[in-house]
Amino acid sequence: MGMKSYRLHDLSPDRIGELCTRNPIEDLTLLETCRAIFDAVEARGDEAVREYTFHFDGVQTPVLGVAPEEFAEAGMQVSEDSARALRRAEANIRTFHQTQGISREVHEIEPGIRCWRESRPIASVGLYVPGGTAVLPSTVLMLGVPARIAGCSEVTLCVPPRPDGSVAAEVLVAAEIAGISDVLRIGGAQAIAAMCVGTETVSRVDKILGPGSRIVQSAKLLASLRGTAIDMVAGPSEVLVVADETAVPEFVASDLVAQAEHGSDSQAVLVSTSESILTEVGSLLESTTRDLPRRRFAADALEQSFSVLAPSLEDALRFANTYAPEHLILHLQDPQQWVRNVDSAGSVFLGPWSPEVAGDYASGTNHTLPTSGLAKSFSGVSLDSYLKKITFQELSEEGLRALAPTLETLAKLEELEGHRRAVEVRLDRGSME
Repeated sequence: MGMKSYRLHDLSPDRIGELCTRNPIEDLTLLETCRAIFDAVEARGDEAVREYTFHFDGVQTPVLGVAPEEFAEAGMQVSEDSARALRRAEANIRTFHQTQGISREVHEIEPGIRCWRESRPIASVGLYVPGGTAVLPSTVLMLGVPARIAGCSEVTLCVPPRPDGSVAAEVLVAAEIAGISDVLRIGGAQAIAAMCVGTETVSRVDKILGPGSRIVQSAKLLASLRGTAIDMVAGPSEVLVVADETAVPEFVASDLVAQAEHGSDSQAVLVSTSESILTEVGSLLESTTRDLPRRRFAADALEQSFSVLAPSLEDALRFANTYAPEHLILHLQDPQQWVRNVDSAGSVFLGPWSPEVAGDYASGTNHTLPTSGLAKSFSGVSLDSYLKKITFQELSEEGLRALAPTLETLAKLEELEGHRRAVEVRLDRGSME
């Protein structure tokens, strides 16, 4: 098991670009598949959703919604230790996201001209939690807690059914902790389509958020073209570790493997200024993955991952910004010193005692993050993801009179006479007092 290795000074700009390019939707035929699913769900509603669930998941789902008694049963199935861990994670996620609120602040731009911005919750949101190869109650919390803080009036949660048609008990307990009662046993593109167009059981939502497979991301892209907002189009999970000679090889190897076990298409990248660190970490990967239950996924992911020897930490961080990772770990002697060099990353973990798993679960930050280089222009899910911002302005008569020459000149410049007259009629009217 070995990661490919490169020396940064041997790589051309084009080769660096190739290494850093990840396409979350490589197969454009997925969009055609999703288009057919959307059309069917729009035409036949729940019936089409059930048919696609059986086609893709092999599961019969006569009832799409999760009943209250299923929540109660789930609560009895989950151990107290697990429930306690979920409650602690929820508390930390809530604490951090509550700090993101924006207060209303009025600014006087000029005398008599006041402008400000206010936040309003998005009325209805649809949350997608994958269920393919792992149970992910943490994602329920990451998506549901900020939705509750924002004040979204309708929150729908879709999760793929298990082979017996049920939803994992841990997911239902997490949903209850997050205050979500509308849970549906639907996965894949049919879940996204149902939340986008609405069915007899599934309410149409204003925005869809959450990670998922390539077909789920293709469906989200199609939903955005049909007028439903989305958080982002996310690809496979990824981590980039920057390490200097002080890094602990066992820590670095464990971080790479922890990311790789997400799935065969995950990517783990190590950039270091120390050749000995690269060698030691590489030699540890086999033993670190040996007894993992998901060893096959980790091994496959590491085979398509790579390491880079960088001449300096400046060069290492420059490469990291070009890659723009979902997760960036700085295994450095003084990581705070290098924070200012980080321009593009979904979430950053500083120092040897900040494993990515902390952010995955319970440090408080959100783990729904941009992948595939989208961190260059997108942020991870936050309270803002559930809010819309509305600008307000209020002009006094004096303020309008002072601004009028500028308004009229620009209206004439753009040959919009109606605009100019909307100002003139007010000036001609005089004081309204």
